[in-house]
Amino acid sequence: MIPNATSASVRKQNPKNVAFIGDYLPRQCGIATFTADMYQSYARFVPDAKPWVVSVNDTVEGYDYPPEVRYDFYQHDLEAYRKTAEFLNSKNVEVVCLQHEYGIYGGPAGNYILTLLRGLTMPIISTFHTILKNPDQDQLLTLKAIADLSARVVCMSEKGRQFLTTIYEIPDEKIDVIAHGIPDMPFVDPHFYKDRFGLEGKQILLTFGLLSPNKGIENVINALPRIVEQFPNVVYMVLGATHPHLIRHEGEAYRDKLKQLAEDNGVRNNVQFYNQFVELEDLLEFLGAADIYITPYLNPAQITSGTLAYSVGVGKAVISTPYWHAEELLADDRGRLVPFGDSGAIADEVINLLSDEPTRHAMRKRAYLMGRSMTWEHVINQYADSFAQARKERMSATYTPGLYPGGLGGGLHLPTLKLDHLYRLTDSTGMIQHARYHLPFYEEGYCTDDNARALILTLLLKESGVHDRRIDQLADTYMAFLNYAYSDEHKQFRNFMSYDRRWLEDVGSEDSTGRTIWALGTCIGRTDEHNPLVWAMNVFEQVLPTILTMRSPRTWAFALLGIHEYLKRFSDDRLAKNICKQLVDKLMFRFSETATPDWQWFEDTVAYDNGVLCHALIVSGNEEAIAVGMKALTWLMELQTSKPQPPVTQKGNLSTDNRTHFQPIGSNGFHSKGLHRAEFDQQPLEAYSSISACLAAWRVTGDTDWQRKAMRVFRWFTGLNDLGLPLYDSLTGGCRDGLHIDRVNQNQGAESTLSYLLSLAELQQAFQPTIEKSIARSVASALS
Repeated sequence: MIPNATSASVRKQNPKNVAFIGDYLPRQCGIATFTADMYQSYARFVPDAKPWVVSVNDTVEGYDYPPEVRYDFYQHDLEAYRKTAEFLNSKNVEVVCLQHEYGIYGGPAGNYILTLLRGLTMPIISTFHTILKNPDQDQLLTLKAIADLSARVVCMSEKGRQFLTTIYEIPDEKIDVIAHGIPDMPFVDPHFYKDRFGLEGKQILLTFGLLSPNKGIENVINALPRIVEQFPNVVYMVLGATHPHLIRHEGEAYRDKLKQLAEDNGVRNNVQFYNQFVELEDLLEFLGAADIYITPYLNPAQITSGTLAYSVGVGKAVISTPYWHAEELLADDRGRLVPFGDSGAIADEVINLLSDEPTRHAMRKRAYLMGRSMTWEHVINQYADSFAQARKERMSATYTPGLYPGGLGGGLHLPTLKLDHLYRLTDSTGMIQHARYHLPFYEEGYCTDDNARALILTLLLKESGVHDRRIDQLADTYMAFLNYAYSDEHKQFRNFMSYDRRWLEDVGSEDSTGRTIWALGTCIGRTDEHNPLVWAMNVFEQVLPTILTMRSPRTWAFALLGIHEYLKRFSDDRLAKNICKQLVDKLMFRFSETATPDWQWFEDTVAYDNGVLCHALIVSGNEEAIAVGMKALTWLMELQTSKPQPPVTQKGNLSTDNRTHFQPIGSNGFHSKGLHRAEFDQQPLEAYSSISACLAAWRVTGDTDWQRKAMRVFRWFTGLNDLGLPLYDSLTGGCRDGLHIDRVNQNQGAESTLSYLLSLAELQQAFQPTIEKSIARSVASALS
C-alpha cells in the first residue's frame, strides 16, 4: 500500500470519478497490488478525486474486499462482464482505467474483457502489464482489440512502446509510457533495518515476489557456496508466498525443492524463506535491510517487473538477468546484468559488489535518483494527464456525414414534437426545475425562470395550432405559478420554491423578473383568450417600470423581448415604448463601452444565455440598434462555431458543407476577454438563445443564411456537436442537461428540455410557410 505523502498539485481538469478495473487485494497477485496502489494514489494525489474499483475474481466466492471495491465479478462468467459494463455506465464514471494481464480475465487469451469494454460509454485507458514479443493469434487479437476500444494505452517501458507499435500496430501517438509506480522511501543505510530481522552484521541478499519456478531462485542458491566462502555472514532472503495457482496444483512442492537444494549445497543456514504476502510497510523494511537485490528470472520476455521497479526506486544495488525491463531500468550502471541461468556470474557480481563498497553505494545512488521520477505521486500525475487527454480527444472525434437526423445538407427535416417529458416534469403547482436522469427531482423544487419559459412554450404551441387540451391546462398552471411568484411589495418576482410550496427568498434574481416580463409580454401579444390577457396586462404594468432599476444586461434583454411581444398588440403604449427606448440605450451604451474590433460584445465576459443580448437589439425597431445587434450576433456565431475540418470523401462525393458545428461557450469558466474560452460544460440554453436570435436576424434581413445557421445550431441537440452524441432523448422527449468534455450529462431537467422544445417550436413556426410552399410545388408538379 502507499505510504502517507504530501499531495501534489494536479490540474483541475483531471477527471474525479475514475473507476479502476483489475484484480484487487486481498487477492495475492502483483496486479492486485498495482491496482490498489493506483486507487490509493489517485485518491491521495488528485484533489477531490472519488475513485473506486471493480475487481475481477479467480474464484466464484470472491474475496473480502475493502470498501473501495464497489463491484466484483467472476472471471469465467461472460454474462457478468455485460452486467459490469451496465453498472459502470449507470454510475456517472468519467474514465475507466483497465489493468490488463492475460491471465486474470476469462475466455481465449482473456478476451471476455472485450465484452465489458465494448459496453462502456466513457473513455477507457488500458495499462498493459504483459506485452508479448511472439503472441499467438488469440493473444494478438485480444490486445489489439483492447487497444482499439481504448482512448489511450499505457505501457511501462520504451521496449513496450516498441512492441505495441511494431507488433500490435498501435499508433504511437495513442501510447503513454509511464513507469511502474514505487513507494517514496528515503535513501537509508541497510544497517538501519537489519536488527528488525535479527541480522545485525550480516550481508543480505534479497529476492521477493510470488514464488514460482520461472523466478530462477535456484540459480542464486547454487551461487551461494562460492559467495559464502568469501562472505560467511551472507544471508539470502527469499520473500513471498507461493503463487496461488501453484498452491492449487502442487502445494508447496517447489518451495520444499528450494529448501532441499540449499541443504544439498551446504548453505541451508544462509537462506531464509519468508512464506508471506507482505503489505507495503513490511516490504519496505525488507528492502531497507537488503544490501543487494537479485532478480534471477529465467525468461527475457518480461516487459514489466514491479519488484525490480521497487528495488531500483528505493536505491538498492541490483543484480539481474537481462530480461527486457531489467535491460532498460539498469542501464547507465544503475545495476549489473548477468546471463540467464548462470550461477557463476551471479556469484561473481555479488562478490564484486560486496567487496567494493564505494562502487556499490554509487550504484545505489544512481538508481535512487532515477527512481525519484517513479514515485507514485509522480506516476499518478502522469496517469491523470493521460485520463484528461483521453477525455479531451473525444472533442476532436471526426463525425460522419449523414449520421445526424435530417442530414447535413441544410434540409428542412425536423423531429416530431414530443411533450411527454414536459408533462412528466409538471405537477399541479408548476414545473419541477431539476431531474435525476428522466425523473423529476422533487427535492430541489420549482423556479420561476422555468415556469416563465414553459408559459412561452405553451403560447407558441397554441399559436402553431397544437390542439391538445392538456396544453391549456399547462398554461394555466404556469400562469398560476407566476402569479403566486409576484411580490407586490417589491414589484418583482420570487424565484425558488421548495417542493412543499415555501418560497425560499423574498425577491429572486433580476433575471427571473426579466424572464417573467418576457413571458407576460408574450402572453399579451399572442393569446387570443380574454382571461389570460387581462391577468398578464395587470401584472405586466405593475412590474415593468421596476426593470429600469436593474443592472443586468440580460435582464434588460429579457424585458425588451417581452416588450417587443407586448407592442405587437399595443403598439401605441407610450409607457412601454419609453421603457423600451431606455433599455435599448442601456444595451447600446454597454456595447460602446466594451466592444473593440476583435471583441464585439456587451461585456468583458461572454457568459450565459448570450444570444438574447443580440436578439433584443435586432427586434428593437431601432436601425442603429439593429446594426449593433447583427454585428454582435455575427461575432458570437463565429465564436461559437467549430473550426472547419478538411473536406472528406464519402461514396465518391467531396463533402465541404458539413465540417463545422455549433460549439457554445462552456459554463465551466465562460470566456473572458483576452483569455481562453471554456469549452465545456456546454448548455442547451445557449443553443436555444442562438437559434432564436438567428431566426430574428433572418426575419429582419431576409437573409436565408441565418435560417441555415439556426438549423445547424439545432443539430447540436441531435448529435452535431463536439462529441457526436445526442442530447435530445427521443424515448422520453426530454433533453439532457449538457455536454461535458467526454460525455453527456444524463439528467433531463426543465431548462434543458424547455430549451430544446422552444427551439423546435420556433423552427417549426419559422419553416412552416416554406414547407407548405414546397409541398404545394410538389403537388402541382405531380398534377401536371
